[in-house]
Amino acid sequence: MSNETKTPGRFGRLYRGLTTVDFVGRKKLWFTISIAVIIFGLGSLGVRGFNLGIEFKGGTTWEVLAKHSSVAQMTSAVEKVGIKSPTVQKLGSSTYQVSADINSLSQDQQVTVTNNVAQAMATTAGVSFNQVSTSSIGPTWGSGITKRALEALIVFFIAVVGYISVRFEPKMAFAAFVAMVHDLLITVGVYSLLGFQITPDTVIAILTILGYSLYDTVVVFDRVRDNTSGVLKSGDMSYGEMVNLSMNQTLARSINTSLVAILPVLSVLVVGAYILGATTLQNYGLALFVGLLSGAYSSIFIASPLLALMKEREPRFKDLAKRASDRQERLTLTPAAAARLGSDGAQRQSRSSSTASGIAPRARKQKRR
Repeated sequence: MSNETKTPGRFGRLYRGLTTVDFVGRKKLWFTISIAVIIFGLGSLGVRGFNLGIEFKGGTTWEVLAKHSSVAQMTSAVEKVGIKSPTVQKLGSSTYQVSADINSLSQDQQVTVTNNVAQAMATTAGVSFNQVSTSSIGPTWGSGITKRALEALIVFFIAVVGYISVRFEPKMAFAAFVAMVHDLLITVGVYSLLGFQITPDTVIAILTILGYSLYDTVVVFDRVRDNTSGVLKSGDMSYGEMVNLSMNQTLARSINTSLVAILPVLSVLVVGAYILGATTLQNYGLALFVGLLSGAYSSIFIASPLLALMKEREPRFKDLAKRASDRQERLTLTPAAAARLGSDGAQRQSRSSSTASGIAPRARKQKRR
């Protein structure tokens, strides 16, 4: 039999605590990638803007059940009665929804256009006029929804920054805030680039993904705080190297958490929206999918490296950083090695305590004699 041990692969190293990924040392690369994607998205936002849903900009929607029609046929039918650039969607397997902004027309013109579109959709679907449902949203109501969405986002940011500042420290709160803004900008940039429609479902999804991103970030920060009062006190490791260790210790957990969240959302998009035709789930699912990917990235490659960058400017950590830079090689400690060091230290402390407690009884016995 061979005594050689098989070298574990990448996943084996990950789940055995043998990873030594230098997240902090490559922070310039991570920051450059994020900045490039954000600038590209903001450029699209400045040129193309958002594809706002009717709930935000106001307008009218018509819905009809049509088993033997297509999006192209329905679009052609409503364009012939005067609707320019309508938004036509297939909801489910056979329900069609047409949206258009006709608020700029006079009241009489709106009534005429509404009836003409309903009649054209009914004719295309092969149903009666009464089977087309119509609903209208005014621009005032749409602007109110937009205002409340922004207020909810601001309140969320304030609550998160306040909590992390008290629970951890202000620099961790700032790093977490930057990571969340990163996720928000990436998501809205992708929506602008690809022309996805923004609806109230999108706003709910964005708040949800910010929560997921925050969860992963807090898990890493909690480990950083523990290691600050542990392995960092030995003086052999800089703050950045300690952050690297903390991230490698929580890497498997972060990946598992992200996969558990992303896979069901991907199933909703692929199976629900594209295979089964449940497009009502599409807006919510798209925002979740894009945001969860961005959140997983920012928790690992943005928040913690940014924290290390800020903390290593503090006087008490500058000496550790200088000592680390003077070394020929960067100190890399795997999670498994750190666990062994902690275990050995605990055993030494236990033996020391046992020895001290064992001397006292013998001394008392000798005194009695």
